[in-house]
Amino acid sequence: MTPPPPTTISPTWAGLVDDAALFPPGNAPLGRAIAAWDARRGEWWAGLVGTFVLKDTDLPQVRGLDAPLSVVATGGAGQVAGPLALAQRLGLQVSGVEVPLRDTDDPAGNARRVVAAIDQARSEGMLAEDTVVHVEMPQGQPTAAWLTAADEVAAADLRLKFRTGGLDPALFPTAAELASWIDAALDRETPFKCTAGLHDAARHRDPETGFEHHGFLNVLLSTAAAFDGAAAADVAAVLEEADETALVERARATDLARARRWFTSFGSCSVTEPLDDLVRLDLVEERA
Repeated sequence: MTPPPPTTISPTWAGLVDDAALFPPGNAPLGRAIAAWDARRGEWWAGLVGTFVLKDTDLPQVRGLDAPLSVVATGGAGQVAGPLALAQRLGLQVSGVEVPLRDTDDPAGNARRVVAAIDQARSEGMLAEDTVVHVEMPQGQPTAAWLTAADEVAAADLRLKFRTGGLDPALFPTAAELASWIDAALDRETPFKCTAGLHDAARHRDPETGFEHHGFLNVLLSTAAAFDGAAAADVAAVLEEADETALVERARATDLARARRWFTSFGSCSVTEPLDDLVRLDLVEERA
Protein backbone atom coordinates (compact mmCIF):
# COMPACT_ATOMS: atom_id res chain seq x y z
CA MET A 1 0.00 0.00 0.00
CA THR A 2 1.30 3.44 -0.90
CA PRO A 3 1.78 5.58 2.23
CA PRO A 4 -0.55 8.58 2.48
CA PRO A 5 0.85 11.85 1.20
CA PRO A 6 1.99 14.61 3.57
CA THR A 7 -0.95 16.79 4.53
CA THR A 8 -1.67 19.87 6.54
CA ILE A 9 -5.37 19.10 6.81
CA SER A 10 -6.60 19.00 10.38
CA PRO A 11 -7.73 15.57 11.62
CA THR A 12 -11.18 17.14 11.96
CA TRP A 13 -11.45 17.23 8.17
CA ALA A 14 -9.23 14.29 7.19
CA GLY A 15 -10.92 11.82 4.87
CA LEU A 16 -14.17 13.79 4.93
CA VAL A 17 -14.74 13.71 1.16
CA ASP A 18 -14.82 10.50 -0.85
CA ASP A 19 -13.94 11.01 -4.50
CA ALA A 20 -17.09 10.16 -6.47
CA ALA A 21 -16.04 11.92 -9.68
CA LEU A 22 -17.47 9.09 -11.78
CA PHE A 23 -21.00 9.70 -10.50
CA PRO A 24 -23.62 12.31 -11.47
CA PRO A 25 -23.68 15.16 -11.97
CA GLY A 26 -19.92 15.12 -12.62
CA ASN A 27 -19.83 11.89 -14.66
CA ALA A 28 -16.07 12.16 -15.24
CA PRO A 29 -14.56 9.59 -17.59
CA LEU A 30 -12.64 6.92 -15.67
CA GLY A 31 -9.26 7.87 -17.13
CA ARG A 32 -9.71 11.53 -16.24
CA ALA A 33 -10.84 10.68 -12.69
CA ILE A 34 -7.80 8.45 -12.15
CA ALA A 35 -5.47 11.14 -13.52
CA ALA A 36 -7.01 13.72 -11.16
CA TRP A 37 -6.50 11.38 -8.19
CA ASP A 38 -2.85 10.87 -9.08
CA ALA A 39 -2.29 14.60 -9.72
CA ARG A 40 -3.36 15.68 -6.26
CA ARG A 41 -1.18 13.26 -4.30
CA GLY A 42 1.28 16.04 -3.53
CA GLU A 43 -1.30 18.72 -2.73
CA TRP A 44 -1.33 20.11 0.82
CA TRP A 45 -5.03 19.23 1.06
CA ALA A 46 -4.76 15.65 -0.26
CA GLY A 47 -5.69 14.28 3.18
CA LEU A 48 -9.17 15.77 2.85
CA VAL A 49 -9.99 12.96 0.41
CA GLY A 50 -10.73 9.45 1.65
CA THR A 51 -11.55 6.76 -0.90
CA PHE A 52 -12.06 6.61 -4.66
CA VAL A 53 -15.66 5.49 -5.22
CA LEU A 54 -16.60 3.47 -8.28
CA LYS A 55 -19.27 1.03 -9.39
CA ASP A 56 -18.52 -2.67 -9.52
CA THR A 57 -19.15 -2.45 -13.27
CA ASP A 58 -16.19 -0.05 -13.58
CA LEU A 59 -13.67 -2.54 -12.16
CA PRO A 60 -12.81 -4.32 -15.44
CA GLN A 61 -11.59 -0.99 -16.89
CA VAL A 62 -9.45 0.03 -13.92
CA ARG A 63 -5.74 -0.04 -14.58
CA GLY A 64 -2.87 1.68 -12.81
CA LEU A 65 -4.91 3.09 -9.93
CA ASP A 66 -3.09 2.95 -6.61
CA ALA A 67 -5.85 4.23 -4.36
CA PRO A 68 -8.15 2.98 -1.61
CA LEU A 69 -11.32 1.98 -3.44
CA SER A 70 -14.93 1.98 -2.29
CA VAL A 71 -16.82 -0.40 -4.56
CA VAL A 72 -20.56 0.16 -4.99
CA ALA A 73 -22.36 -3.15 -5.53
CA THR A 74 -24.94 -2.01 -8.04
CA GLY A 75 -26.74 -5.35 -7.97
CA GLY A 76 -27.15 -5.37 -4.21
CA ALA A 77 -26.43 -8.42 -2.08
CA GLY A 78 -26.35 -10.72 -5.08
CA GLN A 79 -23.52 -8.80 -6.69
CA VAL A 80 -20.88 -8.71 -3.97
CA ALA A 81 -18.67 -11.77 -4.44
CA GLY A 82 -17.98 -11.46 -8.18
CA PRO A 83 -16.64 -7.89 -8.20
CA LEU A 84 -14.56 -8.53 -5.07
CA ALA A 85 -12.99 -11.59 -6.67
CA LEU A 86 -12.20 -9.51 -9.77
CA ALA A 87 -10.66 -6.73 -7.67
CA GLN A 88 -8.52 -9.34 -5.93
CA ARG A 89 -7.29 -10.73 -9.27
CA LEU A 90 -6.47 -7.21 -10.49
CA GLY A 91 -4.52 -6.44 -7.32
CA LEU A 92 -6.76 -3.50 -6.42
CA GLN A 93 -6.97 -2.09 -2.92
CA VAL A 94 -10.59 -2.43 -1.76
CA SER A 95 -10.99 -0.32 1.36
CA GLY A 96 -14.76 -0.17 1.33
CA VAL A 97 -17.90 -1.78 -0.07
CA GLU A 98 -21.22 0.02 -0.42
CA VAL A 99 -24.38 -2.00 -0.88
CA PRO A 100 -27.85 -0.51 -1.42
CA LEU A 101 -30.95 -2.11 0.05
CA ARG A 102 -32.96 -2.62 -3.13
CA ASP A 103 -35.95 -4.47 -1.63
CA THR A 104 -38.01 -1.62 -0.20
CA ASP A 105 -40.84 -4.03 0.71
CA ASP A 106 -38.57 -6.05 2.99
CA PRO A 107 -35.52 -3.96 3.92
CA ALA A 108 -34.77 -6.08 6.99
CA GLY A 109 -34.64 -9.28 4.95
CA ASN A 110 -32.53 -7.47 2.36
CA ALA A 111 -30.14 -6.32 5.10
CA ARG A 112 -29.77 -9.92 6.31
CA ARG A 113 -28.90 -11.00 2.75
CA VAL A 114 -26.27 -8.26 2.55
CA VAL A 115 -24.77 -9.37 5.85
CA ALA A 116 -24.68 -12.98 4.63
CA ALA A 117 -22.98 -11.94 1.37
CA ILE A 118 -20.35 -9.92 3.25
CA ASP A 119 -19.74 -12.77 5.71
CA GLN A 120 -19.24 -15.19 2.82
CA ALA A 121 -16.84 -12.82 1.03
CA ARG A 122 -14.79 -12.52 4.21
CA SER A 123 -14.77 -16.24 4.89
CA GLU A 124 -13.52 -16.87 1.34
CA GLY A 125 -10.72 -14.34 1.71
CA MET A 126 -12.10 -11.86 -0.82
CA LEU A 127 -12.71 -9.18 1.79
CA ALA A 128 -10.51 -8.31 4.76
CA GLU A 129 -12.14 -8.34 8.18
CA ASP A 130 -11.40 -4.63 8.68
CA THR A 131 -12.79 -3.50 5.31
CA VAL A 132 -15.52 -0.94 5.90
CA VAL A 133 -18.96 -1.89 4.56
CA HIS A 134 -21.76 0.65 4.20
CA VAL A 135 -25.37 -0.34 3.65
CA GLU A 136 -27.45 2.29 1.89
CA MET A 137 -30.83 2.69 3.53
CA PRO A 138 -34.09 3.41 1.69
CA GLN A 139 -35.38 6.97 1.35
CA GLY A 140 -38.22 8.34 3.46
CA GLN A 141 -39.19 8.57 7.09
CA PRO A 142 -38.04 5.44 8.95
CA THR A 143 -40.67 2.76 9.31
CA ALA A 144 -40.55 -0.18 11.70
CA ALA A 145 -39.10 -2.29 8.86
CA TRP A 146 -36.48 0.42 8.13
CA LEU A 147 -35.42 0.46 11.77
CA THR A 148 -35.22 -3.33 11.87
CA ALA A 149 -32.95 -3.21 8.82
CA ALA A 150 -30.75 -0.70 10.63
CA ASP A 151 -30.66 -3.11 13.58
CA GLU A 152 -29.36 -5.85 11.28
CA VAL A 153 -26.65 -3.57 9.91
CA ALA A 154 -25.55 -2.49 13.37
CA ALA A 155 -25.57 -6.05 14.78
CA ALA A 156 -23.16 -7.12 12.03
CA ASP A 157 -20.82 -4.18 12.75
CA LEU A 158 -21.47 -2.71 9.31
CA ARG A 159 -22.13 0.97 8.70
CA LEU A 160 -25.05 2.99 7.35
CA LYS A 161 -25.19 5.11 4.22
CA PHE A 162 -27.71 7.87 3.59
CA ARG A 163 -28.55 9.38 0.20
CA THR A 164 -28.83 13.15 0.56
CA GLY A 165 -29.41 14.22 -3.03
CA GLY A 166 -29.27 13.37 -6.71
CA LEU A 167 -30.73 14.30 -10.06
CA ASP A 168 -34.34 13.97 -8.85
CA PRO A 169 -35.93 16.11 -6.11
CA ALA A 170 -37.31 12.93 -4.50
CA LEU A 171 -33.72 11.94 -3.65
CA PHE A 172 -33.31 14.92 -1.32
CA PRO A 173 -34.58 13.99 2.14
CA THR A 174 -36.35 16.57 4.24
CA ALA A 175 -34.55 17.90 7.28
CA ALA A 176 -36.89 15.86 9.48
CA GLU A 177 -36.12 12.66 7.55
CA LEU A 178 -32.37 13.20 7.64
CA ALA A 179 -32.52 14.06 11.34
CA SER A 180 -34.35 10.79 11.99
CA TRP A 181 -31.70 8.83 10.04
CA ILE A 182 -28.91 10.44 12.06
CA ASP A 183 -30.78 9.68 15.28
CA ALA A 184 -31.19 6.04 14.22
CA ALA A 185 -27.47 5.73 13.53
CA LEU A 186 -26.50 7.23 16.87
CA ASP A 187 -29.06 5.12 18.74
CA ARG A 188 -27.27 2.06 17.35
CA GLU A 189 -23.79 3.53 17.84
CA THR A 190 -23.25 3.00 14.12
CA PRO A 191 -21.10 5.35 11.98
CA PHE A 192 -22.59 6.56 8.70
CA LYS A 193 -21.63 8.26 5.48
CA CYS A 194 -23.71 10.35 3.10
CA THR A 195 -23.76 10.49 -0.65
CA ALA A 196 -24.81 13.07 -3.24
CA GLY A 197 -25.84 16.67 -2.92
CA LEU A 198 -23.35 17.79 -0.25
CA HIS A 199 -20.86 19.81 -2.32
CA ASP A 200 -21.32 22.95 -0.24
CA ALA A 201 -20.77 23.53 3.47
CA ALA A 202 -24.11 25.26 4.08
CA ARG A 203 -27.68 24.51 3.15
CA HIS A 204 -28.66 26.31 -0.05
CA ARG A 205 -30.98 26.29 -3.03
CA ASP A 206 -29.37 25.48 -6.36
CA PRO A 207 -30.25 28.35 -8.73
CA GLU A 208 -30.23 26.07 -11.78
CA THR A 209 -32.32 23.15 -10.51
CA GLY A 210 -34.22 24.80 -7.67
CA PHE A 211 -33.31 21.84 -5.44
CA GLU A 212 -32.72 22.57 -1.76
CA HIS A 213 -29.36 21.03 -0.85
CA HIS A 214 -28.20 20.00 2.60
CA GLY A 215 -24.81 21.33 3.64
CA PHE A 216 -22.07 19.03 4.87
CA LEU A 217 -21.35 21.39 7.75
CA ASN A 218 -25.05 21.27 8.67
CA VAL A 219 -24.89 17.46 8.73
CA LEU A 220 -21.78 17.48 10.89
CA LEU A 221 -23.23 19.99 13.36
CA SER A 222 -26.58 18.21 13.50
CA THR A 223 -24.74 14.97 14.28
CA ALA A 224 -23.00 16.69 17.16
CA ALA A 225 -26.33 18.08 18.39
CA ALA A 226 -28.00 14.67 18.21
CA PHE A 227 -25.08 13.07 20.04
CA ASP A 228 -25.51 15.65 22.80
CA GLY A 229 -29.17 14.66 23.19
CA ALA A 230 -30.92 17.40 21.21
CA ALA A 231 -34.57 16.81 20.35
CA ALA A 232 -35.38 15.72 16.81
CA ALA A 233 -36.88 19.12 15.99
CA ASP A 234 -33.71 20.86 17.14
CA VAL A 235 -31.52 18.53 15.07
CA ALA A 236 -33.71 19.28 12.05
CA ALA A 237 -33.39 23.01 12.75
CA VAL A 238 -29.59 22.72 12.52
CA LEU A 239 -30.00 20.98 9.16
CA GLU A 240 -32.25 23.83 7.98
CA GLU A 241 -29.82 26.63 8.96
CA ALA A 242 -28.68 28.46 5.82
CA ASP A 243 -26.76 31.30 7.49
CA GLU A 244 -23.07 30.58 6.93
CA THR A 245 -21.97 32.94 9.69
CA ALA A 246 -24.20 31.20 12.23
CA LEU A 247 -22.93 27.79 11.10
CA VAL A 248 -19.27 28.81 11.37
CA GLU A 249 -19.81 30.28 14.83
CA ARG A 250 -21.49 27.07 15.91
CA ALA A 251 -18.69 25.01 14.36
CA ARG A 252 -16.05 26.92 16.31
CA ALA A 253 -17.91 26.19 19.53
CA THR A 254 -18.43 22.47 18.77
CA ASP A 255 -16.19 19.46 19.19
CA LEU A 256 -16.35 18.48 15.53
CA ALA A 257 -13.88 15.63 15.93
CA ARG A 258 -16.38 13.88 18.18
CA ALA A 259 -19.08 14.23 15.52
CA ARG A 260 -16.71 12.87 12.85
CA ARG A 261 -16.58 9.60 14.78
CA TRP A 262 -20.16 9.07 13.55
CA PHE A 263 -20.46 11.14 10.35
CA THR A 264 -17.34 9.76 8.73
CA SER A 265 -17.49 11.00 5.14
CA PHE A 266 -19.60 11.94 2.16
CA GLY A 267 -19.22 11.13 -1.51
CA SER A 268 -18.91 14.07 -3.88
CA CYS A 269 -18.28 14.26 -7.61
CA SER A 270 -16.15 17.32 -6.79
CA VAL A 271 -13.53 17.25 -4.06
CA THR A 272 -12.44 20.84 -4.64
CA GLU A 273 -15.83 22.48 -4.03
CA PRO A 274 -16.00 21.30 -0.38
CA LEU A 275 -12.35 22.36 0.04
CA ASP A 276 -13.08 25.81 -1.40
CA ASP A 277 -15.92 26.30 1.07
CA LEU A 278 -13.80 25.21 4.05
CA VAL A 279 -11.07 27.66 3.04
CA ARG A 280 -13.51 30.49 2.28
CA LEU A 281 -15.21 30.06 5.66
CA ASP A 282 -11.79 30.06 7.37
CA LEU A 283 -12.34 26.57 8.77
CA VAL A 284 -9.26 25.31 6.92
CA GLU A 285 -6.12 27.37 6.40
CA GLU A 286 -5.00 27.39 2.80
CA ARG A 287 -1.34 26.52 2.28
CA ALA A 288 0.96 27.37 -0.58
